[in-house]
Amino acid sequence: MTITTDRTLAEDTNSSWLVGNARLIDLSGQLLGAHVAHAGLIMFWAGAITISEVTRFVPSVPMYEQGLTLLPHLATLGWGVGAGGEVVDTYPYFVIGILHLVASAVLGAGGLFHVFRGPAILYNVGGQVAKFHYEWNDPKQLSLILGHHIIILGLGAFLLVLKAMIFGGIYDTNVGNVRLISNPNLNPGTIFGYLVGLKDGSWTPLGMASVDNLEDVIGGHIWVGFILIAGGTWHILVQPFTWVRRILPIENGEEILSYSLLGLALMAWISAVFVAYNTTVYPREFYGYERLGLADIQFFLGVVAFLGYVWHYWRSSHQANS
Repeated sequence: MTITTDRTLAEDTNSSWLVGNARLIDLSGQLLGAHVAHAGLIMFWAGAITISEVTRFVPSVPMYEQGLTLLPHLATLGWGVGAGGEVVDTYPYFVIGILHLVASAVLGAGGLFHVFRGPAILYNVGGQVAKFHYEWNDPKQLSLILGHHIIILGLGAFLLVLKAMIFGGIYDTNVGNVRLISNPNLNPGTIFGYLVGLKDGSWTPLGMASVDNLEDVIGGHIWVGFILIAGGTWHILVQPFTWVRRILPIENGEEILSYSLLGLALMAWISAVFVAYNTTVYPREFYGYERLGLADIQFFLGVVAFLGYVWHYWRSSHQANS
């Protein structure tokens, strides 16, 4: 059987530029290429900005006064900093930037291959490639793809855990130096209490952003990593239950994209609270005392993602009713 499509979702709107990659929604091969190319653009941005910040970095001036975006994150991870958050070596930042640029070239080449040389629809090729094809009304295949994505997120959480516990440690503003987190807190009552705003037996509106020690931060990432990997494995083996599909219908790509954007908006808003109020994850040594502008940016990005959710969810409903 050969799967084809003669329809693009841009045809039914006068604002086709808003549709973006949704025009590839029925072309599994080309949509894969667009995803890979986007990852390449993100990598290129990270690498280029890191190199740019390294070249203009002034060690005697605090990072937050220089308007730096990425170096504070790298410093928080313990790269190139010593006592008091003083930057003692910028070479790790340069290496990290170059690695991102190299990765962007590889991803960009992969994206171009899938767009111009690869099959537009993976199913039509057959063999192993066809296993990666999907249909939006096939919950089993979509659950398989979701499961792999979730597992990758779990592995990403464990990368931070490994950096904190084994590979050099991370910066702890409470001691003013980089240290290994050798005894992360795995107490479920403490870790999951943050989800409902419980901190030391009292409720706080800051929720997760009330965490004030790295043992809890890394312990939380261990829990998140295990939960994500277990959840991803579950989704690979088990397709969504009927009652779940009634709550979160999966009938077309617009719906799935809208759910993704809603999750992205939620993460941006949670991040905004962390940036504004948490000095353990965002140390004052690197981010300063006045972080309202940074928090506003995170909040605004969340609003943009939420508007994208509304737009694509409306389009999914429009398709279902047409």
